[in-house]
Amino acid sequence: MRKIILTLLVIPAISASAQDTARYKGMTVNLDEHVVKAKRIGFDVNGFIRRVEEDTTFYRAFKNLRIVGFTADNDIRITDKKGGKTIASLVSRTQQHMQNGCRSMQVISEKTTGNFYDRKGDYNYYTAELYANLFFTKGTVCGDESGPAKGSLARHRSQLKQLIFNPGKPITGVPVVGSKVAVFDRNLMRYYDFSVTSGTFAGTDCYVFGAVMKKNLNSIDRAEIVYDELITWFSKETMEIVGRRYSLSYKTLIFDFNVKMNVQMTKLDDLLLPAVITYDGTWNVPFKKRETAVFTARFSEFRN
Repeated sequence: MRKIILTLLVIPAISASAQDTARYKGMTVNLDEHVVKAKRIGFDVNGFIRRVEEDTTFYRAFKNLRIVGFTADNDIRITDKKGGKTIASLVSRTQQHMQNGCRSMQVISEKTTGNFYDRKGDYNYYTAELYANLFFTKGTVCGDESGPAKGSLARHRSQLKQLIFNPGKPITGVPVVGSKVAVFDRNLMRYYDFSVTSGTFAGTDCYVFGAVMKKNLNSIDRAEIVYDELITWFSKETMEIVGRRYSLSYKTLIFDFNVKMNVQMTKLDDLLLPAVITYDGTWNVPFKKRETAVFTARFSEFRN
């Protein structure tokens, strides 16, 4: 009798965790039981994945930082190769002000350690310079950036912005890895496990799209892709992105990198904006020393 009761208790648990799959443009997508139930009452899985693939709201959210005032808490730390010891850092609070379509930045407080700046007051580290280009404003800037990026650093900035703002899409002008970041490319899909599940992010009920590198890929197949994982949370109510987590890595004899990022979104009226960005990464590129850094950017007190 005891064995029969135990069996009855186990059967519901197994059926509750059962999964289903869907197809999208040659992609097999695993669905959890919550999405399966939603699918049965009208949730369009293919339409949702198409929305993920074609999404531009994430990119626009970062562009929106150029048209609003805000307060930013900036924490940038350059560490040793193992990521344990901080060798240079900046902790600051800044405010962006808008007037007549032009933006300027005020430094409220700032503290640095190590050789964060050189003798001329310029950034001593590539990560810091890129961070400043993304989130700091020097002088008064009207409008937005336009025209093709000129110069090596400008091109790298543009490519990094594509990587951050539009993950999963190919990056033009980047040799070797530019096409390897396109997780929706038919030639790359086979290297990933895709899923649509139900979850929460910062208290918001979400549909979660995941693209995770398959386990036990051989070295040849591993060299075909850059993203280890790309996870995005979409609000079930508005279908807007509320969070994203992604990690990417690649290694050759010439260069290598390993980067993890997390982004949490917020809103000002109808504008989608980044609220928190965390970065943990190491880069080793030709003609530069290996650079390992972590940073956190927190944006608040948004103002039209």
